[in-house]
This record gives sequence, structure tokens and C-alpha cells, in this order.
Amino acid sequence: MVSKLSSSEIIHFLLILLIILVPARLLGELCRRYKLPAIIGEIFAGIIVGPTVVGALAPGLFNNVFLSTPHAFQAFDGIANIGIILLMFIAGFEVDLKQIRQNGKQAISISLTGILFPFAIGFGSVWFLYQSHFANGFNNQLVTSLFFGTALSITALSVITKILLDLDILNTRIGNIVLTSAMVDDFLGWILFSVIIQLMNVGKGDASFWAVSVVVLYAVFMLTGGRWLIHKLLALAGKGEKPGRVLTMAVCLCLISACVTEALGVRGIFGAFLVGIGINDSPYFSEKHKHVLHQFTINVLAPLFFASVGLRLNFIANFNLEVVVIILIIACLAKLVGAGIGSAMSGMSKNESIAVAFGMNARGSQEIVLGLLALQAKIISGPVFEGLVVMTVATMIISGPIMKHYFLKEQKIQLDEEAVAQHMHAKTVQDLL
Repeated sequence: MVSKLSSSEIIHFLLILLIILVPARLLGELCRRYKLPAIIGEIFAGIIVGPTVVGALAPGLFNNVFLSTPHAFQAFDGIANIGIILLMFIAGFEVDLKQIRQNGKQAISISLTGILFPFAIGFGSVWFLYQSHFANGFNNQLVTSLFFGTALSITALSVITKILLDLDILNTRIGNIVLTSAMVDDFLGWILFSVIIQLMNVGKGDASFWAVSVVVLYAVFMLTGGRWLIHKLLALAGKGEKPGRVLTMAVCLCLISACVTEALGVRGIFGAFLVGIGINDSPYFSEKHKHVLHQFTINVLAPLFFASVGLRLNFIANFNLEVVVIILIIACLAKLVGAGIGSAMSGMSKNESIAVAFGMNARGSQEIVLGLLALQAKIISGPVFEGLVVMTVATMIISGPIMKHYFLKEQKIQLDEEAVAQHMHAKTVQDLL
């Protein structure tokens, strides 16, 4: 017999939703007002209502709300997980495979160096410092090092999109190249992480070369034949011009794919991400559909997930400044060097290369999601997860202003060069006359 929540547990569940959602939205909007990603405010809201602040100042209140009724908190955790699945689903909308093909060489150059350098530096640094700073309950030096290499390789597609929009350069050549490079980073990063999740089970009889291969083959299928199947199913749902049916079909496909990847040993968010990519260019899933799903997820469900990050750890008791500094230095150095070299190799000027490098250095929700999954799987410890959170917030804050500075600097140089060229042309015409 299936048990249900009691009246008291339902009240606790609703209180938990309110206590988390209200401050998360308020602080998120405050951050947006000052041109910062809302995720920063949402995480801080969780830290405030969690064990770090409320739990320390009023432990009785914290225990009564969050710990006294485990079933109510489990129900909240379920809602938060649906939020992150849908968030990664809509993140897939931003990956435009046509644009990746169009911007070809330059984007691939930036993306590959922007992945390889951070991966190598992140892997090597954590491998070398494992015993002193990164040892954990999982006790697997290889998997932990691979995780960090992957986590430091990914650029936050949503954050870089916002930066480009704020700078009004999204539709410029540089903007398109940066966005395309971030798309490739994002996709390859999730492929790498899915492989790492499989490697975690090595030695337990659950993972093998074939298990990893199945995950990769599923990803390839979802980007080829799977896209065709998605379009057909959305077309079937759209007959009779019932927009609600298309939206329902899309969410169902997202959940089915999440179930498949979860069953394959990879987290469901990867399956949701793949379906989002497949749906992106479907003529049957309109911008209105995307807008409806985006607004509900971004403003209601996603804040619950990111605020829940602050509920899982005491950020003061677990804070390790040395670990935070090490992660911040490794992350920024690796990404700036990698993306900078790739930009220079693709023919960009010095200022353009620096601007692109700082744009690609922006981290965001993906790193938080990866970090939380790794924390739950005991690949990393609490202090290391906090270091990843601090690194993510720091790179979000610094990337936009620095990118803007170097972009405007390059723009001024180009305008000056154009003015000089026009002057020389006018002088030449005058001399001829």
C-alpha cells in the first residue's frame, strides 16, 4: 500500500517551499538589478536559511522546519530535482548544432584549447594535491582528478549568453564565435562527466568499457535519429493546433530520456540536456513553448534547486580558505590560458583574445550541478564543493566587466584605425586633385 503525506507533513512541505522560494527569488532579482546572474542570490538565500546562518543562530527553528519531518523535506528534494532536470532541458535549447557547424574552425580552435588546457591542468593539479587537499570518502584519485578536469573545462552557456546580451555583441562575429565555443564546451563536458559517472562504478561489477560505450552511443543516437523521432512525436502532438499537447509531449520526452540515462548509470540531467538539444530546432516546438517552459523553470523550479545547495552544508564550519584559493587559481589560470591561446590561434587580436578568454572563463549552474552530484557520490568533500561554489560565483562576477573592458578597447583601436585610413584616403584624393 502506498503511503501518503499526512496533513502536518503537507503543511511542512508547503512551508519549506515558501521559506526557500521567497528569499531565493528576492535575492535573485536583487542580483539581476545589479547585472549579476540570479543564481548568485539563489545560492546565498539557501546559505541564509540553511545551517550556515539560521541553523547557527536559531538551531531549534531550523530543525523544526527542515529536519523534524523527513518526508516533507524528501518531497521538497524531489521538486528541486525536477527543477534541475527541466533547467538542463532548457539549457539544451541554447545549443544550436547548425551554428556550431557554421562557425567551424575558429570556434573549434577556441573550444578545444578551452577544454584541453583546463582538463589537463585541473587533472594534474588535483592528482598532485590529492592526498593533501582533495582526498575524500570515495578514495579514488583517478576519478576525482578526472572530475576536476571536466568541471573546470565547462563554460556556463547561460552566463556567457547573458554577458553577450548585456554587451550587445551577441550577434557580432566575436559574439557568435564565443557562444559557439561555449556550446561545444558544454556538450563535450557533459559527455566527459557521463563517462566519469560510469567509471565511479568500476570494480563494483556495474561498469565496463561497454557501459561507457552505451552512454556515448545513446548521446550519438539522440543527436541523429533521436532528433528525427522527436520531431515526428512533436508533430503528432501538435495536430489540431493544441499547444498544450506539444508542451506535454516535450516534457514527457525529457523525463523519458532522463530515465534512460539514469538507468544507464548516468544522472538524468544528461538525458534531459540531450532532448533539449534535439528539440531546439524542431519547427513544432515554437518560441512560445520555449518561453513558457523557460519562465516557469527559471523563476520557480530552478531557484528551489540552487537554494537547496545552501541547505546541504554549513559554509562557515566547512570553509577551507586554502582549498578555495587553490581551486580559484587553477580554474581561472587553466581557462584563461586555454581559451586565450585558442583565440590567438584562430586569428583574433590580443584584446579580442583576452575578451574571449574571460568570457569563456564564466562558470555557472553546470558547475554547481556537477559539484553537487560529485558531493552526493562522495567524489569530493564538503570543503572542496564549497570551493567550487566560490569559484563559480567569482568567475560570474569578474567575467562580464573584464570582457567588456577589452572589447571596448579593441573597438576603440579599430575605430581609430578606420579614422586614420579615411584621413589617408582623403589626403591621397586631395593630392591627386
